[in-house]
This record gives sequence, structure tokens and C-alpha cells, in this order.
Amino acid sequence: MTNLSRRIRQISDKQEAEIQRKIASDPDAPEATDEQLRQAKPFAEAFPDLAESIKRARGRPPAENPRRQISIRLDPDIIEHYKKTCGKGWQSRMNEDLRKAAGLKKAG
Repeated sequence: MTNLSRRIRQISDKQEAEIQRKIASDPDAPEATDEQLRQAKPFAEAFPDLAESIKRARGRPPAENPRRQISIRLDPDIIEHYKKTCGKGWQSRMNEDLRKAAGLKKAG
């Protein structure tokens, strides 16, 4: 038995018939006719501008000067110090401290 089948609540035939009756009687959601289904188009084809705007709106906008991921070896006590004193933002804090030590202005 899968996890999904354990979570699905079994209903009786009588309950299923009642649900189907209510669906069929809903004036706000009539069942599509065969002709309507034949004329149906994919969302992106029916509303291309809206579909494109939705695609573009996803995610964070690209950074002008994104940070690069590297691999660096540090002493364990340095890492622990930053994790303890800075918490979740320890890597950003380390970046700021390296920038100060190098005499560089704040980016961005």
C-alpha cells in the first residue's frame, strides 16, 4: 500500500453519486460540451501575452554583478566563529570582512 492510498479517504457509492449529482447541478460550472472541448486551445496559445508575462515574472531578477561560487579551505575555528556570531548570514558577513581587509569598497 502506498502513502497516497493510505491518505485517500474511501467513500461509498451513495456518497459518490451525491457528489456527482451536485457537480452536475452546479449552474456556475457546467460540463464542457464535445464541441467546446474540440475548440479548446492551450493557455499559451489562447492568451500569448499573458502567458509570456507570467513566464518572465518568475524568480529573482538577475543580478548585475552576481557572486560566484568557489571552493575554499578555512580553519575550522574560523568557520565556527562566523557561524556562531553571524548566524544564518555568516557567509555574507565573511564576504564583508574580506572586502574590508582587502580595502575594497562595498559592492552594489
